[in-house]
Amino acid sequence: MIDQVLLYNKKFVEERGFEPYVTDKFPAKKLAVLTCMDTRLTELLPKALGLRNGDAKIIKNAGGLVLSQTDSAIRSLLVAIYELGVEEVMVVHHSTCGACHMSYKEFRPHMLERGVSPQTLSEWEGRGIGEWLEGFHDTEASVRKTVSAIVSHPLMPKDVTVRGFIIDSVTGALTEVQ
Repeated sequence: MIDQVLLYNKKFVEERGFEPYVTDKFPAKKLAVLTCMDTRLTELLPKALGLRNGDAKIIKNAGGLVLSQTDSAIRSLLVAIYELGVEEVMVVHHSTCGACHMSYKEFRPHMLERGVSPQTLSEWEGRGIGEWLEGFHDTEASVRKTVSAIVSHPLMPKDVTVRGFIIDSVTGALTEVQ
């Protein structure tokens, strides 16, 4: 698959397919969106939010979560705010999210089947892999928890607006979570 992507890319560049997407690094709408990496959202989310290339920083991870004060989502948001001028943050989780039922207990046998040793898993269990790979069970509560983690972060400026939403994975309809 990667070789096919590389062939496509070469043609894309040769035919100057990039020209409609040329912009700078600063988000025109001064907006960052923290969302899930779900493939259903790749095109749906920007279109449903009316975002075009260059309008917003879109930060994706499994579930659209903030797991700790030093994880990559917080790091990316802080860079977007302090370096790139972001003034508002949207946390956007979605309906029927796979992270809603994620569990290390389910991953563990697959990891063993794929060659991760029991000793390595035991070491990682001591590091808290169970909590790290645990999903959430209530999407609205997860949105609230993520918004709270951002708003209460000690390095987050108080003048940044942070609001949470759930997007319908089929229609793109947004529902604000209070």
